[in-house]
Amino acid sequence: METATLTHTSALARLGHALSDETRTRILLTLREAPAYPSDLADALGVSRQVMSNQLACLRGCGLVESIPDGRRTWYRLADPHLASGLGDLLQLVLAVDPTCCGPDCSCA
Repeated sequence: METATLTHTSALARLGHALSDETRTRILLTLREAPAYPSDLADALGVSRQVMSNQLACLRGCGLVESIPDGRRTWYRLADPHLASGLGDLLQLVLAVDPTCCGPDCSCA
């Protein structure tokens, strides 16, 4: 088993921050399937282009996505291919989580 370093801790904290917002989570899950242009992502997720721009900037700042210039446009993809399989593994774990826990009305604390 690999020992966690400060780099690992920081990377997981950034991923946790990204996943704490539903729109950012949906972006990551969509990019898991294929790279996309921001306007296409905004349309697919039903958010404004401004919201998409802000969320992609956050994900870029966290090091989770990267932008690729394509002429006058830019498309986005996951920054590391391991992220796609990691997200898939996390989706498997969600099935075992109590849906009443850790939500807005959580009484776990």
